Amino acid sequence: MTSDTLRDKIIPVATILAVLIAVWYVAAVLMNASFQRDMDQRANQTPGTMEFIENTLSQPKPLLPAPHQVVQNVFENTFLRKLSSNRSLVYHSWVTLSSTLLGFGFGTLLGIVIAVGIVHIKALDRSLMPWVIASQTIPILAIAPMVIVVLGAINITGLIPKALISTYLSFFPVTVGMVKGLRSPEVMFLDLMRTYNATSAQTFWKLRVPASVPFLFTSMKVAIAASLVGAIVGELPTGAVAGIGSKLLAGSYYSQTIDIWAALIAGSVLAASLVAIVGLIAKIVDRSMGGRPA
Repeated sequence: MTSDTLRDKIIPVATILAVLIAVWYVAAVLMNASFQRDMDQRANQTPGTMEFIENTLSQPKPLLPAPHQVVQNVFENTFLRKLSSNRSLVYHSWVTLSSTLLGFGFGTLLGIVIAVGIVHIKALDRSLMPWVIASQTIPILAIAPMVIVVLGAINITGLIPKALISTYLSFFPVTVGMVKGLRSPEVMFLDLMRTYNATSAQTFWKLRVPASVPFLFTSMKVAIAASLVGAIVGELPTGAVAGIGSKLLAGSYYSQTIDIWAALIAGSVLAASLVAIVGLIAKIVDRSMGGRPA
């Protein structure tokens, strides 16, 4: 590790993280103080300041759990549970991940097909693109129950409905990114292809597609994060018994705020991991196409 890496990347990130944790602790004390005062009054106790603060940070069902409570919950439910346990965050993350990846695959394929159609067919450019944009103005919380009910009426339940909700969120960034990428070659290069008497297919595969690859992977980073959100939202109206969405739902039913925050942390780690994997694949593809490290 070089001193430049330490100074330019690790120290700024660690500083921001430390500030966020400090703010989180202060907020936890302030938000849990009212309930703690009520408990102390009922118990006829008058704790000192430090004892009071300690009590606000160790409540079993706090309004806002302290960071160490969330970390402890994540550790116990990740490393100390069997993978088949209903309390295992790994098990719930895997359930959500399966529908996320399927929906992401559907969404990426659909986005690429729509983008290719829009770029090459003027009628689709004028008619389909406005509908693609308009589709994203409808809240996913309104779409998800309808998808679940309609597919449930024809006995399609489980993974597919959640994957389709992920598809709904993930196809849009891929479509927009690919349209931008396929249209990114300059007119000069398109004219050059015409002077070579290249066919439309040759122009597409040898000029437009290579030019669109950076745009595709950038949009895929957004799409896979959106796909994860769609999978979590899709678990809510189904009353699913597994998945990060079900953990959030169960936590809200039983006021288990620590479980809710632990599930949120698990979802965040999963999203960051997926985006990092897409970024890594993008670098590999870029280098295989002759790109140079930045």
